[in-house]
Order: sequence, then structure tokens, then C-alpha cells
Amino acid sequence: MAEKPKRPLSAYMLWLNDNREQIKRDNPGIKVTEVAKRGGELWRALKDKSKWEAKAVEAKDKYTKLVKEYEANGGGKDSGKKRGSKQTRKAPTKKSKKQADSEDDDEEEESD
Repeated sequence: MAEKPKRPLSAYMLWLNDNREQIKRDNPGIKVTEVAKRGGELWRALKDKSKWEAKAVEAKDKYTKLVKEYEANGGGKDSGKKRGSKQTRKAPTKKSKKQADSEDDDEEEESD
């Protein structure tokens, strides 16, 4: 069975992917985190985002179609598990020194 389709990129991420290299050229030696930060600033300042928003809508439509095909071919069926029903084990809790001492005292009294 094929893997579930990946979620589509947002308009911002599509724009950033196309403009990342230009941001790096304009800011030599910039760190990856700073590229994203600068990209965010440029995106917010961008007046006409319609081109990227249209691409995002197109990607979303394609994704929706792929998900429907995936589900029609048996993908995404529950395999006996319900979402959010994971069993979790609780980690053992640490006892405070006072609790440990009082338990030691209880054990001594029982053995007497």
C-alpha cells in the first residue's frame, strides 16, 4: 500500500522555498535560523501574495484528491486502535527523603 500523502506547503513556505537562495545571497554568512527570520520579515512586507496563495490552494486541492484516493485504496483504516488511545506507562515517581524515611520506619516496626 502506498504511503499517506504529505500535507501541502503553505503559501509562505512555497514563497520561502523559491526565495531562500536570494535571501542567502543578499545576506552572506547568514545562519539558517536567520534566513527563516528574514524570510518572515520579507513575507510580512510583501504586498501581493496572491500568486503564492493560489499555488497553496492548488497544492491543497491536489493533496485532498490524493488523500481520497489513498483512503479509497484502503489506506488510513483503523488497525484496531482508536486515535488517542495509546497506552502510556507512568514513570516511577521519586519519593521524597521524608517519605522514604517514614517507610523505613514502618518496615522496622513491622519486623519487631
